[in-house]
Amino acid sequence: MPLLAQRLARIKPSATQGVTMKARALKAAGRDVIGLGAGEPDFDTPPNIREAAKKAIDAGETRYTDVGGTPALKKAISGKFKRENNLDYAPEQIIASTGGKQVLFNAFLATLDPGDEVIIPAPYWVSYPDMVELAEGKPVFVACPQNNGFKLVPEELEKAITPKTKWLLLNSPSNPSGAAYTKAELKAVTDVLMRHPHVWVMTDDMYEHLVYDDFEFWSPAQLEPRLYPRTLTINGVSKAYCMTGWRIGYAGGPKDLIKAMTDIQGHSTSNPSSVSQAASVEALNGPQDFIPKNNAVFKERRDLVVAMLNEAKGIRCPVPEGAFYVYPSCAGTIGKTTPAGKRIETDEDFVTYLLEAEGVAVVQGSAFGLVPHFRVSYATSTELLRDACKRIQRACAALK
Repeated sequence: MPLLAQRLARIKPSATQGVTMKARALKAAGRDVIGLGAGEPDFDTPPNIREAAKKAIDAGETRYTDVGGTPALKKAISGKFKRENNLDYAPEQIIASTGGKQVLFNAFLATLDPGDEVIIPAPYWVSYPDMVELAEGKPVFVACPQNNGFKLVPEELEKAITPKTKWLLLNSPSNPSGAAYTKAELKAVTDVLMRHPHVWVMTDDMYEHLVYDDFEFWSPAQLEPRLYPRTLTINGVSKAYCMTGWRIGYAGGPKDLIKAMTDIQGHSTSNPSSVSQAASVEALNGPQDFIPKNNAVFKERRDLVVAMLNEAKGIRCPVPEGAFYVYPSCAGTIGKTTPAGKRIETDEDFVTYLLEAEGVAVVQGSAFGLVPHFRVSYATSTELLRDACKRIQRACAALK
């Protein structure tokens, strides 16, 4: 009798984590590698947030908390939703978890029966399909090509909906593309959902604050209040507050759903870190002035990377509205041959070539469900980004 469960055959390791680990291993072996695979800011957690964590430790706030988060954190999350999204969520409508991943996973486990469908626009964050599969649901992918701005259009959403559709999973700004929905674009999507009352909306707003060029962010239930009773609004402190390692994600939604998710969490991890929760209260309630300052740096990096990648032969890189990723096409390199005589057949071949030839680690588009592309994270120093882009230009120029 095999030890491992059959459900494991339905999932695959995280490609983004795989690239990061491979880059670290090569660095440890003495290779000159620039890793552009990790999706986390290179800025330190702001001092006031760190100080709040130290005070919590000194005050003895190191014990178990309520499973779904402390009253103080739920109050801070409720205030954030009201202040920034005009959404009213009472404490019993809020859960805090060990990162946004756990929020998503809890929600799928709480709602999916075998065969239930989840519509996932592609390109998508690598973990979405595997979470659905582990919960015995069925991912339904809708291609959102570059000529649609990597965004879901209403006609394609309408075609994807069936009687078995349980959720639409929407991520804006997007990982991996950085694409974000304008108010008009999101309204077109919510109009379709209003015609299908059995479809719920899971909205991953993790990159909400990372938008550029005066872009105005909207969340679905904010834009279409009639969707509020069937929307799970997910966010977290990882990206905008430079707190990836603190592991705090949160969500607001219908009371019965949040209770079910909390029950699941009570039998898995129980509460998220008490110290991280205290730090997150300060993050949400404290000064927010560092966010636009960080964004100004990210925008400069975005513009540099887009310009330099568009100078590389065979690469076409659009300008994203948010997050800290670009998702260029490498279609112009497919069919060419490397100096070592290997033919580039796929985007995975291309990123392998970049790593081996020039020591630049990026993630292949096949991991995100839309090819032939690759994801570059520009959440690293401008100096390293410039060097990496020069290496990519050199690698592309060497293809025959």
